[in-house]
Amino acid sequence: MDISVVVPLFNEAESLPELTSWIGRVMQTNNFTYEVILIDDGSTDGSWELVEQLSQQNPCIKGIKFRRNYGKSAGLYCGFAETKGEVVITMDADLQDSPEEIPDLYRMITEEKYDLVSGWKKKRYDPVLSKNIPSKFYNWTARRMTGIKIHDFNCGLKAYRKQVVKSIEVYGDMHRYIPVLAKWAGFKKIGEKVVQHQERKFGTTKFGMERFIRGPLDLLSVIFISKFSKRPMHFFGVIGTLTFLVGFAAAVWVGAQKLIHTLNNEVAPRITESPYFYLSLVAMIIGTQLFLAGFLAELSARNSAERNTYLIDQKTNI
Repeated sequence: MDISVVVPLFNEAESLPELTSWIGRVMQTNNFTYEVILIDDGSTDGSWELVEQLSQQNPCIKGIKFRRNYGKSAGLYCGFAETKGEVVITMDADLQDSPEEIPDLYRMITEEKYDLVSGWKKKRYDPVLSKNIPSKFYNWTARRMTGIKIHDFNCGLKAYRKQVVKSIEVYGDMHRYIPVLAKWAGFKKIGEKVVQHQERKFGTTKFGMERFIRGPLDLLSVIFISKFSKRPMHFFGVIGTLTFLVGFAAAVWVGAQKLIHTLNNEVAPRITESPYFYLSLVAMIIGTQLFLAGFLAELSARNSAERNTYLIDQKTNI
């Protein structure tokens, strides 16, 4: 099979007929063999019933239904697990991503040998203050912190070599930083393509103001995991040891001051009257805790058996 199209969706019933029909026309025009995997993330507007109808009409359309809303990362994770195509395309269900981009994305993966190609919505039709400006800031920060030179980390329209989606684990809200996960997994040829962005035709966005908090936290998480997941002691142990040594040195200095005054028969203040004594104790306690945190993290496996356990309610054509 040439292409698998993975589409997570939540309450997008109005968009699905047009989207699937559009994808089908593009595939037939270019003689691609394909499948479309629609992941219903706990919709309440009848999206699943529509997915079932579409899958009956077209065997290339497959569906997965979650029992409740888990988020976009969960949808991508379960969709990736079911893909059979050599190239995997992800796109949003709101018709803001154009299926007309699929042939060029496919060519960049198969002919130009990219591992991952991320769409770049250079001209956006989103609200400036609530989406465009924050998006530019987060993308600039992500580029600086990860070293991946793409302009739109969170673009839903992406293309992957099959081996990439089978090698990465998308969880939490890490769908924003899949290029970082791919790079960490050893897939370093990452490119981007300017793609057409369209105004939302039906419904409203499903992402609220909480993304302004989750975005930076997820970036810090993925950077930490990518650098220290195998050896957390390298992070916690180093900081903890340095903090402990600073506290210990301060305690030695306070004790030495007391000893010098005593040897010179001078009246010396009590050690407990010095603020440095308490600062040294705090530093040594914190240093010890950080060291133990690193030690315990070394003993714990990063891949929790329950982290990517989602209650799939139904499947169709899979």
